Amino acid sequence: MTLADAGPLIALIDAGEPDHDRCRLALERLPLPLLTTWPVFTEAIYLLGRAAGWPGQDALWRMVERRALVLADIEDALVARSADLMRRYKDHPMDFADATLVALAEARDLREIFTLDSDFRTYQLRGKRHLSVIPD
Repeated sequence: MTLADAGPLIALIDAGEPDHDRCRLALERLPLPLLTTWPVFTEAIYLLGRAAGWPGQDALWRMVERRALVLADIEDALVARSADLMRRYKDHPMDFADATLVALAEARDLREIFTLDSDFRTYQLRGKRHLSVIPD
């Protein structure tokens, strides 16, 4: 399963986004469903509301309803690990949504992330591994 950050989710839905075509092409090569966290979903819903209104938000909900996007529950251990990660990267600020993706990758031994955020090239998983960033 591939993790999904807010940026590509927004770009897939909002044709006016500069990375729309790039993300659509990348999605064609990814197995579905994508996996994300509630904080990432919340961020994407908020930003789509500002950029595309309810139709954009509804398109994201429809991805969930079609099971093209799965929302992972955030258990206490994931919350604690997210806080640890944010402390670790305090000099290179990591937001909570990004921290939950890294923590989820560690918890589920996932290796790929669909993101437009170059910070994911910096973040390290336990064992000093990095996520493979798509699109590259």
